[in-house]
Amino acid sequence: MNRTVKALADEGVSVWLDDLSRHLLRSGELAQLVRSGTVVGLTTNPTIFHNAIGRDAEYEEELQVLRERGVSALHAVRTLTTGDVRSACDVLRPVHQGTGGRDGRVSIEVDPRWARDTERTIEEARQLWRLVNRPNAMIKIPATVEGLPAITTCLAEGISVNVTLIFSVRRYHQVIDAFLEGLERAHAAGHSLAEIGAVASFFISRVDTEVDRRLDALAKPDAATLRGRAAIANARLAYLRYENMLRDSRWLKLRAAGASPLRPLWASTGVKDPAYADTRYVTELVAPGTVNTMPAATLDAVISHGTVLGDRIRPNYDDAWEIVRQLGETGLDFDDVLEQLEREGIEKFQTSWQAMLEDVDRLLSGVRS
Repeated sequence: MNRTVKALADEGVSVWLDDLSRHLLRSGELAQLVRSGTVVGLTTNPTIFHNAIGRDAEYEEELQVLRERGVSALHAVRTLTTGDVRSACDVLRPVHQGTGGRDGRVSIEVDPRWARDTERTIEEARQLWRLVNRPNAMIKIPATVEGLPAITTCLAEGISVNVTLIFSVRRYHQVIDAFLEGLERAHAAGHSLAEIGAVASFFISRVDTEVDRRLDALAKPDAATLRGRAAIANARLAYLRYENMLRDSRWLKLRAAGASPLRPLWASTGVKDPAYADTRYVTELVAPGTVNTMPAATLDAVISHGTVLGDRIRPNYDDAWEIVRQLGETGLDFDDVLEQLEREGIEKFQTSWQAMLEDVDRLLSGVRS
């Protein structure tokens, strides 16, 4: 195992890969990352699948079969993506077994078009859970207001969940309530809590991108000093909320019944501003019980030159609170930033999903762009 990755693991950080493609599977690259202990989980999203299917020629053989069957683009997308996730689950199955279900997970997202529709989201989650049919799968459900009851219902039915597109600590608080209620209902229904996994995906880099844009627009000296500090502060306060959950009496009862905690997962950890260190959203968010899912470029940077300086979250709570306070003093509406990012996050995945359907429809017609 790489020295930096080992240092992260020693601090209690699980390194997951935010990527999946047919080539990654067939080349043996994913298997090698898993065998070496570099990667212990994997996440996907509509943008990842859109890029993979549009660029990876290794989908052509299966597309030809689907073309001959005359299936719809939606059916083809479901077949291709769930097939890849199933294969990735099989590669990561030894990790899942070796960690008692803590890691070795592979996430696939519900159709983002239904992010504001509770019942459609629940049906999508059930369908994906059946299609992948692997105990180490996770179904990604967006943390919209409408998504919260879907999270509870799916967990209550024994479906492992990755709650995605979380930006605010306030929404994370609601996600934790949905998680606890779901596990309480699952336990009452007789499900084994030990088999249900859940993570809460907090998006990082997009927060700095939008906050920095607004700070630059303010053109104030005190605002400039806060550039690049909001996202990490926000995530650190989310971890504080996670620690509070671990002391909650509801959680303690569920833990006694065999449940695993709703671990924070740091997502969108690729640095977008070249002025910032390319490993900052990994090395500055180290704390026990966390997951960091990285795009390949960020993972490569961490392996190449990342430096782990121990727990960088819990000793910095006061600093995180101070940054949020100072952001407010500049006149920046941080709550509005986070609400905007949720809207934009949903829209981006919906756009990627629609573009993927259109591209697959062309491919089924034998047309390559």
